[in-house]
Amino acid sequence: MPNIKSAIKRVKVNEGRRAQNISVKSDMRTAVKKVETLVVNNDVETAKSALITATKKLDKAARKGLIHKNTAARQKSRLAKKLNELNA
Repeated sequence: MPNIKSAIKRVKVNEGRRAQNISVKSDMRTAVKKVETLVVNNDVETAKSALITATKKLDKAARKGLIHKNTAARQKSRLAKKLNELNA
């Protein structure tokens, strides 16, 4: 445990940021899984709205640096591809 005042504050700030990052990443994963399950269940209309939500969550995580921007792009592309295959 740090003794210096600034180091103590840094630990507190880092813990808060870590908690926030975990929350954002968890929401992102949940949204992606929701789209995938809806696609498997052939629920097109709900899957479309879930895809929009998942896209926003992926973009937010990429913007905050939790995942790489290309990873977000790849995941969005794969989800859209699955949904488009369901429509065709």
